[in-house]
Amino acid sequence: MKTIIVTGAAGLVGQNLVPHLKARGYRVVGIDKHPANTARLRQLHPDIDVIEADLSRAGPWMDAFAGADAVVINQAQIGGLDHSEFVANNVTATQHIVDAVRRHGVPYFVAISSSVVNSQAKDFYVETKTAQERFVDTVETPHVVLRPTLMFGWFDRKHLGWLRRFMDRVPVFPIPGSGKFRRQPLYAGDFSAIIASAIE
Repeated sequence: MKTIIVTGAAGLVGQNLVPHLKARGYRVVGIDKHPANTARLRQLHPDIDVIEADLSRAGPWMDAFAGADAVVINQAQIGGLDHSEFVANNVTATQHIVDAVRRHGVPYFVAISSSVVNSQAKDFYVETKTAQERFVDTVETPHVVLRPTLMFGWFDRKHLGWLRRFMDRVPVFPIPGSGKFRRQPLYAGDFSAIIASAIE
């Protein structure tokens, strides 16, 4: 049975990806730093190994990469006001993950980037996801980079959850900017199937 490490396993993409990987017969090791989310991951998937760790700091979590067949680099700092959190979670954590990949000879990884790397916006998320992707591009280990757009689905508390709560209070649909900006939402279950296919 092949082993797949999933970082950010207790977030929106991770919670949708884990069942896809299990259904394909993989042994899953999920790593996440949020206690409430890792507790939920353990509750929903008692048959996987769950590690609670801050990936922006080297530590014992790196030993879990020994014998792994692939890694999905999926952790991300999406919102917030503290620039250092974006750097820590999007850039430094990725560097530590790649260090573990190299140290343990993991033969392949999938890096989850974001469509924001093509954005004209200037914010902490765009800056650090761009830096993350530039770093990943220098790594010699075989890998693929995926750039999803805005996602929705099971475990989505932010995007559609916010929109639904907004629509409950205000009976109009907000259109950002001039209305010419288009964004195609991506169902997290579909994206999970894409990630699983990228592993195979």
